[in-house]
Amino acid sequence: MYTAHDRARKLVGTLDAAWMEFQESYAGLSDDGLMEPGVTGAWSVRDLIAHVTWWEEEAIRHLPLILDGGRPPRYSVAYGGIDAFNALMTERKAGLSLDEVRGEFAETHRRLVDYLLGVPPERIVGDSRFRRRLRLDTYGHYPIHTADIRRWRESSPSS
Repeated sequence: MYTAHDRARKLVGTLDAAWMEFQESYAGLSDDGLMEPGVTGAWSVRDLIAHVTWWEEEAIRHLPLILDGGRPPRYSVAYGGIDAFNALMTERKAGLSLDEVRGEFAETHRRLVDYLLGVPPERIVGDSRFRRRLRLDTYGHYPIHTADIRRWRESSPSS
């Protein structure tokens, strides 16, 4: 029989496995390759790394509120929708260097995992708003962009 602690550790393992697969999707690309637009729309791999990072930041920001029974603001109300939020964040992150994006990516993920490991295990198991939000922002989100990068690499002569 699995305990809540076992299931919480498994959840973090699921998150980390998907995060590692995302990184593996672009492993071996040069810095120039990471900056090449067109992976998905105009976005480069660097842009996708920044995108994954800002959604992890959103998880870190909103999961404690959800855990306490609150509700984060709706993106449709606060920003005009998720696409508008993504556009705003793309603009905000545009000036970051590749090294800065990499640094934020690693640091944000570390903070997210540290947060999750500090949440009482019984609070994060089962199907809950907390778990759904975590999935949408992280381990359910990474595979979308892992697939985008892999498709791009298969079709791009320079990658």
